[in-house]
Amino acid sequence: MSEAGVQTAAAQAPLLRDSFIELSARERARALLDAGSFRELLGPFDHIESPWLPLQGVVCQADDGVVIARGSIDGEPAVVAAIESAFQGGSIGEVSGSKIAAALELALADCERGRIVRPVVLFETGGVRLQEANLGLAVISEIQSAIVALRRHVPVVGVIAGMVGCFGGMSLAAALCSSLVITKQGRLGMNGPEVIEQEAGIEELDSSDRRHVWQLIGGAQRAATGLADALVDDDAHAMRDAVRAAFARGLDGTPRSAQVEAYLARLAQIDPATVTPESMRAVFRGGEPAHAGDAPAQTPQAAQTTEPDTRGARWFRALAGESATSAPVWSADAPLGDERARFIAVVPDAGNRFPRATTNVVGLEQGWRLAQAVREAIAEDAARDVRRPIVAVVDVKSQAYGYREEMLGIHLACAAAVDAYASARQAGHPVVALIVGPAMSGAFLAHGYQANRIVALDAPGTMVHAMGKEAAARVTRRTVEALDALGETIVPMSYSMASFAKLGLLDRLIDGVDADAPNDTQIERVRSVLVEMVREVREVGAGSRDLSHRLQSETAKKTRAASIEVRRRLAEQWNEA
Repeated sequence: MSEAGVQTAAAQAPLLRDSFIELSARERARALLDAGSFRELLGPFDHIESPWLPLQGVVCQADDGVVIARGSIDGEPAVVAAIESAFQGGSIGEVSGSKIAAALELALADCERGRIVRPVVLFETGGVRLQEANLGLAVISEIQSAIVALRRHVPVVGVIAGMVGCFGGMSLAAALCSSLVITKQGRLGMNGPEVIEQEAGIEELDSSDRRHVWQLIGGAQRAATGLADALVDDDAHAMRDAVRAAFARGLDGTPRSAQVEAYLARLAQIDPATVTPESMRAVFRGGEPAHAGDAPAQTPQAAQTTEPDTRGARWFRALAGESATSAPVWSADAPLGDERARFIAVVPDAGNRFPRATTNVVGLEQGWRLAQAVREAIAEDAARDVRRPIVAVVDVKSQAYGYREEMLGIHLACAAAVDAYASARQAGHPVVALIVGPAMSGAFLAHGYQANRIVALDAPGTMVHAMGKEAAARVTRRTVEALDALGETIVPMSYSMASFAKLGLLDRLIDGVDADAPNDTQIERVRSVLVEMVREVREVGAGSRDLSHRLQSETAKKTRAASIEVRRRLAEQWNEA
């Protein structure tokens, strides 16, 4: 028997236990598929491993911690992507993330040809693998893009079962799913409890208080507040039935991450000073939310004594003039070349109701209002042949770290922004991200990483990364100096924009511009680059509506060779008997 035959036969052996949590990723995938239909793609015998881990003395796993399985669910073609938490905590690197993205992209291609494939993603992950930081973040954005595109054709079902839970950028991917199944042992949040304690202090959240953590982000709470759709016992048969039921419901409504006005109305009814998991349940699942105009009076906000003066605010004014909206999200339409574009920026909001979200971070209100600004442009242009460009002015130092944010679903708020930007791009709006300051972690996933084109100022203070230096040093048990030194040879770990450009993800690095105090000539130079990017997108036409452009440059062919190889080999195996 061939290696592939041995692999398939072993995977089709009967389950020896009923607990879903105790199963490996491979066993979980098999448990969800019809009996005898499991076929693994790009398995361990294909030997596609991370090219970055050996350079850091980390032992690889032959499947890089992700199992991709073809088969059927209730007799219909299906694909399951299962993350193995036993390898690197289920973290997402270039190969593992590309396997998930490529599987979803192939399912999408089949769906577009009228051959529906049922997609399931088993989330068991802490988020980005810091040893592959920027490439991990990039492939997560590609997973998110594929989910949004697939949902038009078939439900995308997510499963969160085990004790690792689902965190980081992958929590946004989970929130984008059409239907989300969770066990009471599962957890779902953007920032893990340990990260919140590290960044905000034990006074904000004691990560060792397990009862409190599960009250905030555990499976029972997520299901009770509508942030997950089904709470299932830890039983393989019950999980299989729940996944089948999710597909049986079909495309039965607007995904959570697209329900912008409804969630803004719910958030308006929350008093941050007194909200508890129980009071959140009453608002989030207490029937139809009030319209925003009907919401009760809010807790008084601190007066905004000064106008925001961050780089993002300065560049917004330079390119778009005065905002039509208020902090924390500015939005306005302004000339760009011979047309008008929508400019959007996150700015500090000293009077924000949520005390962890007063600076240029993406928090609850920021995420939903980003989505609102983008979706307004989509709706206004829906009947037009030419859709306006959308420019994300990016100066976001992080997502907000706080227990209120996690309780109230910051992962969903950020996913709403991802959903809106991806939907705009897929509807034909040229979307350009202009990085003028930091573009960090989940904040950049929410505001900028879904763009057709990404450009950046080559200036001190501009950077893209999965985590700030000090935090990354603590997590990886290195010094900041050691991280900087490692970034000189491990390109995805570097904090420099020049290194980010080597990943094939940056379309233009603009030098010679004073990022803090640009003169008129420099502003016009940046504007001309934006015009050029929009023109490029329009010239490509409908073919530019996905993110495949990022893999086509000569730079990407060198640095992202593993991403390209995963897609090539997975496509070869996709329809094999």
